[in-house]
Order: sequence, then structure tokens, then C-alpha cells
Amino acid sequence: MKREILSNVHSDKLFEQIYDYILERIRRGEWKAHEKLPSVRTLAMEFGVHRLTVFKAYQLLKNNQKVYVKDKSGYYVQPGSILPMDSQHDPIISAYVHESHLSEIHQVQATYQFSKALLDPNLLPNLYFSEYVKKVFDLYPKVLGTYSTTQGDQELREALCRYFTNQDNFYLTMDELLITSGSQEAIDLIARVLIKPRDTVLLERPTYSPAIDVFRRQGAKIIPIEIHPSGYDLDEVEIIMQKYKPRLFYLNPTFHNPTGYTVPAEQRKRLVDIAHKYQCLLIEDDPCRDIYFGKEPPLPIFSYDTEGYVIYIRSFSKYVAPGLSIASLACHPSLMKFFVSAKSLSDSGAPLLNQKIFLHYFFSERMQKHLEKLRIALAVRKDIMEEELSVTGWKWSSPTGGFNLWIMLPESIPMESLLSKCMEQSITFVPGSICDPLRELKSWIRLSYSYLNEQQLRDGLKRLVSLSRLLCPDGN
Repeated sequence: MKREILSNVHSDKLFEQIYDYILERIRRGEWKAHEKLPSVRTLAMEFGVHRLTVFKAYQLLKNNQKVYVKDKSGYYVQPGSILPMDSQHDPIISAYVHESHLSEIHQVQATYQFSKALLDPNLLPNLYFSEYVKKVFDLYPKVLGTYSTTQGDQELREALCRYFTNQDNFYLTMDELLITSGSQEAIDLIARVLIKPRDTVLLERPTYSPAIDVFRRQGAKIIPIEIHPSGYDLDEVEIIMQKYKPRLFYLNPTFHNPTGYTVPAEQRKRLVDIAHKYQCLLIEDDPCRDIYFGKEPPLPIFSYDTEGYVIYIRSFSKYVAPGLSIASLACHPSLMKFFVSAKSLSDSGAPLLNQKIFLHYFFSERMQKHLEKLRIALAVRKDIMEEELSVTGWKWSSPTGGFNLWIMLPESIPMESLLSKCMEQSITFVPGSICDPLRELKSWIRLSYSYLNEQQLRDGLKRLVSLSRLLCPDGN
């Protein structure tokens, strides 16, 4: 392996690139436990670098307990180095042992799916939607024979620009918008474009579980930021940004998933100022802004940004038409070109038919009025869930919008047993530990009230509460 090949891998520092190279070969099992590794001199000659560079790589591997040293003999592979590296103490996280924990739960077929933060399909105006499918074919008879541009349909991007100006008080050109197949694709694009192994990423604790998986896959060093009903401790955030120089901070400040918390307006502007000060990009994920109970939420963090430090993800999948899977990514033009280039490597753009249907369906007067009905329906379902759980003594903060309750159960309830028993009874929920970058929060669960109808909610919650009481030693 020559030095010019090293320059093509993720890291900019040669000793870190050599670290990656050695660790990857160990992880793949090419070098086995207790097997002697090439000498410092051999690798220095192979890479065409100074021996001190290789020595620094070996020292880092030793410090991270991936190799050990025998006096006057050399470096050897530490047993256990090829196991999944979920530890937060290791700065390199294997892409080859990556798992999507939330996806595993969603694959379970269940009658009472409290794990799905999606809209009950029966709440959508399905007949009205089918009319728009027909209308799109009339307006665009060649739509099935045409690709979208990679960045997204121009007509849709122009409409979204007008929408954001009217609704959220920020101004965009269509060149500053990218259409993606849902918010998860947008998160993945951001991670692939911006994150290299050992880059520091701030994530809320708890947070959207797939975001943890995506950034871990990229080899990020994750630093958790606690989110509370009142928002963040911004003094702590500033100290962490100053100390760790993070590449980005992924956050979901409006009807947060999984907690339902909303960061107050006064914190949003200061957060942008802090990010600017420490050159940290803010990734604002905003998937359910329209689902509020009462007054509208604060303006997006993106609306306070004038320097290009916020990347804004707005998904419409959860409550407009999950089958279309439409989301948009907004950012400064200097970044957009990299996202468009990265997306072009995976597809030729979100399906044009989906974009055209969404364009005419979502912006119709009837659909905008229907959003008011959705808010009422989901508020009723949230109240039903809280009523059914009021007999338990469990703790939660009642959200002012969104799809979920974030609930703390007594520590005496064994979470693994509860999840197992619930699945046997055709009930699913999201354990708090998979929403935690530290994989703790074992007494917390996320219950979604959006996917089941009112009777299913009552029946499923009664079953869940009954199972929890059977497993709790004190019967509470």
C-alpha cells in the first residue's frame, strides 16, 4: 500500500490513516487474536512514511486496547478487537457491524404498534388523495417515463420556497433546496458528506435512534447533549463545543423525538450564535412541525441563521403521505453542491411521480384544512393514552405536539422481559436505551399514539399496563 492510496481514505492525518488501515484489517479478521503485526519499520517502508508516524498509530491502537506489546518482540492483536465496537470510549466504530435497532422493532408484526411514530392511514383523506394521483397523470402524461433531476423537481422546490417564506419566515431559492426520499436519507447524506472517522458529533440524549446508527457507522465520536422539557443547558453546550470542536450537532428541537419536548424560542437564536462562534454546523431535523396542539411552535432554528451554519431537514412523510416519502434539505449553496453530488451516486433523484403527487396534494386548500383535523384527532389520541396510563404512576411530560409520549417506568420493571412479553402479546414499543447514545435510559420507553385508532389505543394500553404489573415485584 503506497502513500498516495492513504490520501484517499477518510482522515487527513497520516498516523490516523494508518490506524484506520490496521484496525480495519483486524476487524475483518485478516489478523487474528494474538497474531504478531508487521513491524514499525515494515509498515513505514510499505506506506512510504517516517517510522514515527507508524509508531504513533500503534500507540493509539494500544491505548484503545486493540493491540498489545511484547517486550523486544513487537505488537500483537488484542483478543476481542474484532467484536462490535459500540463502546463510547472507542473513537472508531465499525461500519461492518452496523445495525438499525429501530428497524428491527418495526419489522415485528403486531396488533398494537406503539412503536410506529406514523399517522394512522385512516386519518388521511385517501379518496381525495387518489383524485390527485389521477390529476397528476393528466397534467404530466409522461411522468412515468421521466427521471427527476438529482436535486429534485423544480416546480416542487419553487413551491416549497414560497411555503417556507409564508409559514416559517425564512427565505430560500430553489438552488438551496434538495428533495430527498424521507428525512432518513437526508441524515445519511449529511453523515456521508460531512463526517470522517473520529470527527466529533453532538447528539441529543435521548435522540432519534437511526441518527445514532448513521453517525456511528461513519465512525463519529459521539458526545451526548441532554435535552430537558425546558430545552438545553446552553452554557454546557458552549463548554462542550469549545472543548471538543464538534463537526456538527444533530438536533430535533420541535416536538422532539422521542421526548416530545420543544426548545423555546429564546434558546434557538443563542444556539445559532454559539454554533457560529465555534464553527459547528447545526442539523435541524423538523419532521412534525404541523402537528401542534394549541399554539404554533417557535420558528425553526434555521430562520435565525444568516451565515450558513444550519442545515434544515423538513420531512412531510409522517403525516401527509408516508407512501410518498418526501422530505427536503435546505442549506447554504456552498454545501448544497456536495449533497447533490453525493445523492447522484445513490440515485437519480427522488421519484418524480411522488414529487408531482405531493406538490399538488399537499399545497391544495383541502389538504391544508385537513391538517387542522389531524391536529384535533391526534390531540384526542394523546389524551386517551394519558388517561389510560394515569392509573400507573409512571412519569412523563405531556407534549404540546408530535406523535409520542416519553415515559419513565419504575426501575423494578425489567425492560427486556417487558418487551419480550409484549411482543408475545402482539404489542410493540421503543425501549429508551436505543434512543440513547450511551445505550442507558433502561427505565424509559417511547409510546406512539398516532398509529392506532382510539379503541386499539385503549385495548393495547390496558394489555401493556397489565403485563407491566405482572412483571413488577411490588405489583405497581
